Amino acid sequence: MKKNLTFIALIATALISSCGSSEKTEDAANALQEAKPKVKIEKVVTEEVAQLEEYATTVEAEVKNNIIPNSPLRIAKILVEVGDHVTKGQQLVQLDASSLDQLKLQYDNQLTNFKRIEELYKIGGTSKSDYDNMKMQLDVTKKNLDNRLENTILVSPIDGVVSARNYDNGDMYGGQPILVVEQITPVKMKINISEQLFAKTNKKLDVTLKFNTYGNEEFKGNIDIIYPTINATTHTFPVEIKVENNNKKIRPGMYGKAVVNFGTVKHVVVPDVAVKKQSGSGDFYVYTYEDGKVKHNKVELGRRMDNRYELISGIETGSLVVVAGIDNLADGVEVEVVK
Repeated sequence: MKKNLTFIALIATALISSCGSSEKTEDAANALQEAKPKVKIEKVVTEEVAQLEEYATTVEAEVKNNIIPNSPLRIAKILVEVGDHVTKGQQLVQLDASSLDQLKLQYDNQLTNFKRIEELYKIGGTSKSDYDNMKMQLDVTKKNLDNRLENTILVSPIDGVVSARNYDNGDMYGGQPILVVEQITPVKMKINISEQLFAKTNKKLDVTLKFNTYGNEEFKGNIDIIYPTINATTHTFPVEIKVENNNKKIRPGMYGKAVVNFGTVKHVVVPDVAVKKQSGSGDFYVYTYEDGKVKHNKVELGRRMDNRYELISGIETGSLVVVAGIDNLADGVEVEVVK
C-alpha cells in the first residue's frame, strides 16, 4: 500500500512538472508573437495618370501701345481716363494746334501760287523747272501738314482699355507716354517649360488656369507660341498661353497658375499613408511585404491625387505595401499582418 502511494505521488509530481513546462513554452511563443510589429497591407496596381505640370505666371496684355506725339508739344486736352474702354481710331488726345494752323495757312498760300504757276505753264508762260520746283514745295508742305495733323490729334491704334495716364491738360509733353492703351481680349501669359518636355509640347495640349483673384474658378487657355530654342542655363524654353477673355475678367498684372496636361502615363499608385519621408533627407520610401517580412524601398514621387501618390519609380505593380504600423518597422523585420 505504501509503495502504491509513493508511485501515485511520483506520477502526480511528473504531471504537475509537465503542465508547468507546457505553459512556459506557450507563454514564450505568445510573447514572441506579440513582439512582431502588427501591420496592415494593401496591394497596389498601375493606373493611367495624367501628367500635369503647374507653372506660376503673370497676365500680360496681348498688345500694349504707348500713346506719344512725334514732337514735343503742349497737351491741349486728354479725352479719356484710366479704365475707359476705347476702340481703334478713337480720338484720345488733342495737342496744341497753333503750329498746325500756321502750317495749314502756309499750305493754302502755296496751293494758290501753284495753281497760278500751273495755268501759266500750260500756256508757256513759265518754265518747267519753275513748275516742278513749286510742285515739289507744295508736296513737302502737304506731307508736313499731314504729319502735323496726325501729331495733333492722337488716336487709339487698337481696341483696348486705358491703363495709364501720365499728364494733365496743359502740360508740355516730356518723354513719358501720355496714355497707355492695352488690349485685354485676348490676354497672354508666359511660362518656362523643362527641356525634357520639349518633344511633348504642342498647341493641342489642354491648359487650365487659376488666378488668386478668383479662387478655385478655372479658365481655359491654349498654347499660342512655342519658342524654338532652349535656354542653356535654365534648360527651359518659353511658351506663350493665350486666353480669349471675352468677359474681360482677367486683367494684365494678375498672378495665377497654369496647369498643362501632357497626356497620361501608366504608373503605380499608392495610398498616401504608405509613403514616408526619410528623416534628414529629401528621400521618400515605402515598405513592401513578402514572406512574413518587410522591405524598405526608396521611391520617386509624382503627382499627389487626393489621398494617393503616383510613383515614378521604386516598386512594381502587384506589390503589397504597408499602410499601417509603419513607424515601428525596419528593413527585414518580421511582421504580423492584421486585417
